[in-house]
Amino acid sequence: MARKLRIEYPGAVYHVMNRGDRREVIFRDDTDREAFLRTLGEACEKTGWQVHAYCLMGNHFHLVMETPQGNLVAGMKWLLGTYTGRFNRRHKLSGHLFGGRYRALVVDAASRGYLRTACEYVHLNPVRAQLLRPEQRLRDYPWSSYPAYLDRPGRRPVWLRVDRVLGEAGIPKDSGPGRRQFERCMEERRRQDSPEDYRRIRRGWCWGEAAFRKELLAQIAERRGTSHYGEELRESAEQKAERLVRERLGEWGWTEAELGRRRKGDPAKVRLAEDLRAKSTMTLAWIAARLRMGSGAALSNLLSARRRKC
Repeated sequence: MARKLRIEYPGAVYHVMNRGDRREVIFRDDTDREAFLRTLGEACEKTGWQVHAYCLMGNHFHLVMETPQGNLVAGMKWLLGTYTGRFNRRHKLSGHLFGGRYRALVVDAASRGYLRTACEYVHLNPVRAQLLRPEQRLRDYPWSSYPAYLDRPGRRPVWLRVDRVLGEAGIPKDSGPGRRQFERCMEERRRQDSPEDYRRIRRGWCWGEAAFRKELLAQIAERRGTSHYGEELRESAEQKAERLVRERLGEWGWTEAELGRRRKGDPAKVRLAEDLRAKSTMTLAWIAARLRMGSGAALSNLLSARRRKC
């Protein structure tokens, strides 16, 4: 059976979940959890994602995130692959870490209540998993974005966006009183929590109004069987990388011919390659070919040497 198409468009919001292979743990300790959040931050810088909520459990994770550039697939490929590599290197393992495809439920963030409910579902995961004692507050679980919602803006990750959920909760300002009001709302929601409230989030493929579902079905019908769908997604990532290259060449006053004449290890080219690795999902091989820097392996060595000097 063919895989279902991923629905992608600029501004799409998703509830993403993925489990460990054979439901095994994907976070052995807090160092792994910190590494995942660090990798998520890098993915957000590369893709422009905005995260509205996250929760890291033992053998799975939840994300509610917005994709202004419509690049879920490219970004998730990089995020899962990079974290898997880092996890395996740290624990001296090899092979798959995650089991099967990640689940991506499309959220109707334009209609009131759907984004907030999806984020509540994510933030209340530790309660449903009985990881908190009744006397503990929801903020006592450290590996979700909920404690950051209650913190000052300057202490949150730059990629975490809280304003839309606070707004849907009727809190007009991200202030001390507003955050305390949000905490009261969430503790009350915790007391009222019912598994039935989230049945469609757990099992459905979209979460929103009937008109939203109808529009998504129309998009699927248009794209079903289109052989160039994956190519179009790759082109979007490549266009971003090309824009970064053109901007940098313009700053330096370089032409394409000048780029080709410069030696492979030219410090400026190495800095640009490093920037492309940080801000795009393009491979080492693509970057090396685009900047006339030899093979992907050669570029990897140049970047490693630069990191050692820094």
